[in-house]
Amino acid sequence: MTPQTPFPFFQGNSLSDLFAQDVGDAPYALLLNYPATAAWAAFPNTQKYFLQDGSSEATKTSFDKICQKEPWKNLAVLGDQLPGVVIRQPNTLLIDYWREHFGFRYDQLEMMDCSTYLDDLSQDTPIKQVITLFPFDRLQPEKHAVHPDTHYRLLSKATLSELGVPCPNYQTYRLDQVSLDQIPLPSEFPYLIKTSHGLSGEGTYIIRSHSDLNYCLEELKKYLDIHLLETIIVSEFVKHEVNNYCVQFYVNKTGDISLIGVTQQLVSDEGNYLGGVVDYTDDLHQFYDIIATAGNYAHKQGYFGVIGVDILEDEDGHFYAIDANFRINGSTPLCLQRHNLLKLNKAIAKYSSDYKMEGTLDSILTTLKPHLERKDFLILSALEKVKYGKIYTEIYGIVAGETLQDMQQIEQRLHNQGLQLAG
Repeated sequence: MTPQTPFPFFQGNSLSDLFAQDVGDAPYALLLNYPATAAWAAFPNTQKYFLQDGSSEATKTSFDKICQKEPWKNLAVLGDQLPGVVIRQPNTLLIDYWREHFGFRYDQLEMMDCSTYLDDLSQDTPIKQVITLFPFDRLQPEKHAVHPDTHYRLLSKATLSELGVPCPNYQTYRLDQVSLDQIPLPSEFPYLIKTSHGLSGEGTYIIRSHSDLNYCLEELKKYLDIHLLETIIVSEFVKHEVNNYCVQFYVNKTGDISLIGVTQQLVSDEGNYLGGVVDYTDDLHQFYDIIATAGNYAHKQGYFGVIGVDILEDEDGHFYAIDANFRINGSTPLCLQRHNLLKLNKAIAKYSSDYKMEGTLDSILTTLKPHLERKDFLILSALEKVKYGKIYTEIYGIVAGETLQDMQQIEQRLHNQGLQLAG
């Protein structure tokens, strides 16, 4: 049954505005990076709150992604009320660009030492509660803004069917109770095998052939060997997909829901998340039932914050929730540009974490200055790198236009000036 009154759209343009309804002036902070399990991590999540971020040291998500590019993207839209904990300082030029184009002061950065930050946060500091994207083993439970056991369970792909939303049929298997070779698998391809807490597409395997299955099982065995996997899901495959959405909203501590936006997701052939496209005029009415159901469930569990539900639509118009992310999502900063870009008559925008351009950030800001001033292109994150002696910059950015065609033409003009999609 569709609610009689549409959910209101969130009226701010920052994460601070979003969380203000729940934290006010209380001593909260947002921890901007994910945990990791790699050898480079001073505090690896290998004790209780496992995540699947690579089955071997060679394939684990890199430091620069987890501790630089990803957190800086959210820092760009943090706003000025909620302190943000960072363990790597962005380029000063990037912060100056943000100040000019997003309008925030960025004076609430809590710079912490990456070798001690979780121990420091666990102490009796002015920061009493920490909003996290994922629970941290080394952060004291009482310091998590949402209880870490609750948050970890909500983030599990095995929890999806409990939300009460339409989703593919799936079976959950605990690997301490059944061995991999005893799990009954579907007799026909395709189907999916997922780990419970895969990061950014990692741990999701589309099984279209026996070779896919063999590869998946080898990966799962690697995760078992390094003691980072307890639960897997064997799921029905949604056929005849025509749309892949991420529907985002905020549920506050009293259970009220406000809309953030919906993106059409960009996903690689391997299932890795690349970004999304948004139409800021979409009112999300077609997703009200799913939003209400998932939001009410989250509230009853004691969760507050951003929720992003990944939804596939098939050719018959049926919706299937395939994942629920109880955290700030990859395209949340894109959705937060809604009011600013609509004022400029820019209704269509695309976010990508996959841009790169030759040269330093300084040279790129000069080359693209006309586009940046028109808000044709917004830079959320930028990291300079060197390869074969040549400097280039990896960029998370937003291209915006009045229509889809206009946005695509702008992206082409940016491409002509040297902005590339990596890969």
